Amino acid sequence: MTKTATQRVDEVIAREGGYSNHPADRGGPTNFGITEQVARAYGFRGDMRVLPRATAVEIYLKRYWSGPGFDRVAQRDAAIAAELFDAGVNMGPAWAGKFLQRALNLLNNEAKAYPDIAVDGGVGAMTLASLDGYLRQRNSGEGRAVLLWLIRSFRTGRYAEIAEANRTQEVFLYGWIARQVREAA
Repeated sequence: MTKTATQRVDEVIAREGGYSNHPADRGGPTNFGITEQVARAYGFRGDMRVLPRATAVEIYLKRYWSGPGFDRVAQRDAAIAAELFDAGVNMGPAWAGKFLQRALNLLNNEAKAYPDIAVDGGVGAMTLASLDGYLRQRNSGEGRAVLLWLIRSFRTGRYAEIAEANRTQEVFLYGWIARQVREAA
């Protein structure tokens, strides 16, 4: 059964929990996994401790699902869209889009299967056309798994880069990787 966007948001909120203000979290005060900066950008002006759940859901759907185009990826492959959504929530939708674009460029047989695309993080018409081209060429369980594995590999590498660049982020590294392992199982 394919999960709806709202079901995916519910899972993220359950995992992220309620209010948090971890001293090492660069996002500062968060509630339901929504940082104060993001909440403010979407018009919430109150104390983060009282961010309404409905506001968090709306932000997730706009900023992390439909805004970056992951809803259109889901029309093609639900698992890839779910990976992009989860990565986008954790490190920003542009990073997730870049992971997909890099993977598609590397898997296009030197641009013989479909053209290379810009790695700009925006999942627009060109990225979707490349994804369509990839899926035409490799529309098997293995082909989809290879693309997903490469996206996860880029994601894992980014987590390592974050922790290496700022040692205070090492406290989160195990959890970031463990979540990917659980999802892949």
